[in-house]
Amino acid sequence: MREKISAPTNQKASLKTAIPGPKSQALRAKEDQHIAPGLQRFALMAGMVVDHATGSTVTDIDGNTFLDIIGGIGVNGLGHSHPKIVRAIQDQVARASVGSFTSAARVELLERIAEHRPSDKVHRVQLYSGGAEAVESALRLAKCHTGKHEFVSFWGGFHGKTMGALSLMGSDFKFGLGPMVVGNHIVPYANPYRPPVKGLTAENCAEACIDIARSQLKKASAGDIAAFIIEPMQGTAGNIIPPKNFLSMVRELANEFGALLIVDEMITGFGRTGTFWGAEHSGVKGDIVTIGKQFGGGVPISALIAREDIAEAKPWGNPSGSSSSYGGNPLVSAAAAAAIRTIDEEGLVENSRKMGEYFLKKLKPFQDRYPFIGDVRGSGLFLAIEMVKDKATREPVNKSASQRVFTECLKRGLLTMSYDPSFRIQPAMTIDEQTIDNVVEILTEVYDLVAKEGFWKN
Repeated sequence: MREKISAPTNQKASLKTAIPGPKSQALRAKEDQHIAPGLQRFALMAGMVVDHATGSTVTDIDGNTFLDIIGGIGVNGLGHSHPKIVRAIQDQVARASVGSFTSAARVELLERIAEHRPSDKVHRVQLYSGGAEAVESALRLAKCHTGKHEFVSFWGGFHGKTMGALSLMGSDFKFGLGPMVVGNHIVPYANPYRPPVKGLTAENCAEACIDIARSQLKKASAGDIAAFIIEPMQGTAGNIIPPKNFLSMVRELANEFGALLIVDEMITGFGRTGTFWGAEHSGVKGDIVTIGKQFGGGVPISALIAREDIAEAKPWGNPSGSSSSYGGNPLVSAAAAAAIRTIDEEGLVENSRKMGEYFLKKLKPFQDRYPFIGDVRGSGLFLAIEMVKDKATREPVNKSASQRVFTECLKRGLLTMSYDPSFRIQPAMTIDEQTIDNVVEILTEVYDLVAKEGFWKN
């Protein structure tokens, strides 16, 4: 019998001051004297200072409580301050917190990951402290195993900001940061709402993207492709859900070029999309899988999982060849083990599926109700709203319009990623129907205002 979900229900926003409040403004001013530019955009725009957080709410130092559907950009899978994670961290930090020695906490973590291994042969785990670090290690491992040096990634893809991962990024984020690492090829991702070629539809998008990729790689590659790396559903690009056959076609293409398949499950893993792994929706098994974000319960931890024969490759498999100073220390291991245990005990994969369906059902009518909502999509609690100037052309609203939506939501106590036209929604997997209703009520109020004032047309 599954345990009850350990999170408050029917959570609501409650505002006591203008946002940001005076205490938040004062403390932010102190921080701004020393912190470098480049923090997360939503944190800069909100201007608030966190005091405490529980479940799906965040309360600032001025006493304002916000509903949170950002979820730490996929990190906050179990909700803020989940009691089991709090207890695990408190118990472990009093015993031992750093170091690379084996600990009971790390053994438990590895066993719990193995229980959910992406496939029978993929179970060798190496632990890290951040997503890009795990991806970089996956790239090194692929080189060591294959003896090749080229990589293939996808338009819209995001795998981190370190140089190897940055070179694989399928967006303009890397403009001005060159030169990139050589030997990388970026090919189209099957985005049903915004196909990469004019005239494509959701039905023929996947096949066309694979045809383009095959043609490009035959002409541009030196015949030395070590691996393809792909998100089963793209996060940073706007929570893009490709056609179900796309990932299997990528798998076949990788086989065709004698390359490994690295599946980046940083955002999609551990129940976010309504199945334990995002790749489960297509039945594809990766050779290497990178994981992070919500399996840590809020602590900075990431990992890669590889086939045994791949993990033995040298020099990656030599002592210290794939290690990390912070990776798998007792503290993060205890938190992550508790997080996976909680996901299982409280049925959070199933809750993600059910609450995602409920949330999507509440949001779908927005497409007909508002002239600036071009698409509403979701898989589990991996959801998105496309805000457009024109439904026919699908031209995105400009940034000032989407940022206005963010500000109006903030004024009503809702923390969102609506500052981009592709509005990503990734709440805690512990969220309940009543809290979703409270979120949708605020979104409806804001979108009614947008429709009335018409500033989305600018």
